Amino acid sequence: MTESRSEQAVIENLKRIRENIDRALLASNRSPDSLRLMAVTKTVDPSLVNAAIHQGVDLLGENRVQEFLSKKEQYDTAHAEVHFIGTLQKNKVKYLMQDVSMIESVSSISLAKEIERQAAKTDRVMDVLLEVNIGKEESKSGFFAEEIEEALAMAQDWPHLQVKGLMCIPPKEDAEKFFCKILQLFVDNQGKKRDNVNMSVLSMGMSADYELAIRYQSNIVRLGTALFGKRSYPMV
Repeated sequence: MTESRSEQAVIENLKRIRENIDRALLASNRSPDSLRLMAVTKTVDPSLVNAAIHQGVDLLGENRVQEFLSKKEQYDTAHAEVHFIGTLQKNKVKYLMQDVSMIESVSSISLAKEIERQAAKTDRVMDVLLEVNIGKEESKSGFFAEEIEEALAMAQDWPHLQVKGLMCIPPKEDAEKFFCKILQLFVDNQGKKRDNVNMSVLSMGMSADYELAIRYQSNIVRLGTALFGKRSYPMV
């Protein structure tokens, strides 16, 4: 089957991204298997998402529950898993429980408790990341850095959650300083033994700063614009 012009653009973008990632990993003395590339699918047509999957992208990032529900049947998810990465309202948690393998955007204790409640209904364990508002920006949700210790301590009360690490979107200004801060927070908590916590995932880096994030040990980079182009696609 011949690819459309847009699908071909995704393939070319992906080739360039992989070259950039390989260069950044080499400069950081990291192995290729230490990083996962996430395709962020907000407002992207499923045919383009599948074009990325068919080129070996095996992780999708969904921002909006309603949009995901309208598109999920069109994805080739036999070859890719899905993480939820957007702002999540507690009343919509139940719609994600069967279709995502991780919720990266746990931004509050109350949200964690609701995920625990919903996961308990089917006796499953949901992998999650704690979202850190590392720059204390009013426009962003998430825990402040000094609140992470308490949140991780509470994880022992969440047997149906497995806290796998941290996620952040740093301020655009002086992003390197904030990548450094969250890496230190991540490392500080890696060596502490806690029930239901396995600090192994640091999700940070987007289209404008993913190469820098790799230098600071990110192991998931979340790419939308760099992969699919500017968000000019109609909402599905």
